Amino acid sequence: MSGRRVTPAAAAHVLTDVNAEIFEEHRGLLTGVAYRILGSAADAEDVVQEAWLRWSGVSLADVAEPRAYLIRVVSRLAIDRLRQAAARRETYVGPWLPEPVSTEGDLAERAELAESVELALLVVLETLSPLERAVFVLREAFALPYAEIARAVGRSEAAVRQLARRARDHVRDRRPRFEVDRTRRRQLTERFAAACLDGDLEGLTGLLARDVTLVSDSGGRAKAPLRVITGADRVARFFLGVASERNLHRLLEPFGATPDALAVSVAEVNGGPAVVVTVSGRPVSVVSPVVVDGRVQTVYLITNPEKMSHLRLPDPSR
Repeated sequence: MSGRRVTPAAAAHVLTDVNAEIFEEHRGLLTGVAYRILGSAADAEDVVQEAWLRWSGVSLADVAEPRAYLIRVVSRLAIDRLRQAAARRETYVGPWLPEPVSTEGDLAERAELAESVELALLVVLETLSPLERAVFVLREAFALPYAEIARAVGRSEAAVRQLARRARDHVRDRRPRFEVDRTRRRQLTERFAAACLDGDLEGLTGLLARDVTLVSDSGGRAKAPLRVITGADRVARFFLGVASERNLHRLLEPFGATPDALAVSVAEVNGGPAVVVTVSGRPVSVVSPVVVDGRVQTVYLITNPEKMSHLRLPDPSR
């Protein structure tokens, strides 16, 4: 009995389908790794897409552990891209902050992963070398064994252990000890938003630490301070000025929108509560307060429109 002959083209098609199935199974993990290393959702998507192009041409017979192989490819691509981005960020207008991503739903419930995308942490990770950052992410966020990390970044296990220790110490010394009670953080963020909208200077100032700092990222593409603002009174007056009727009108002008198109809400962004301003459902700014000892110690304000495109908020009508 003769069997049905499988042509090379048909066999290749089957292999590609299997490759695609395996890749899709790991896409979420790979995107998470790339985003934490890069701090940019757009760059993370590009890295994952490039990883797919490489993976689609791989023979599965040559890959013992697809997950480890894919993490290795994504990690190395992300490190290369981060090195390229460092040069571009030298000419960036004003402070550079990570691109905000929505963490509503599953991620918000997984505390260890939610914590690893906190803006305050990602800002500190910007001060690490690309290699240190990749090692820190793979070890601290995803708990990969040192031997696997060593293969992923192309270093010896001893070198990786040293890199991990140095990165961990660096982050520990610079990372804010933010409030861990999620309910309290959300309540304070909601009070922050309400005080801004109500024009309540005293109430807003009372929520801020005396030496609070405001760091804003507009990339020169939207109105925002190009320098860090320090002090409770100055930060409070800035936000009340932004929330004034005149400035809100200016915000709506580029969109040709009326005031009823503007909405202010508190949503889960980067693993914590943040104030999100939308116009006709489109995010235009994110205000992320870092709470330490019951007061807002740092406020991150992101208004660069290029960094809003990957912020997917839940549909309130559902």
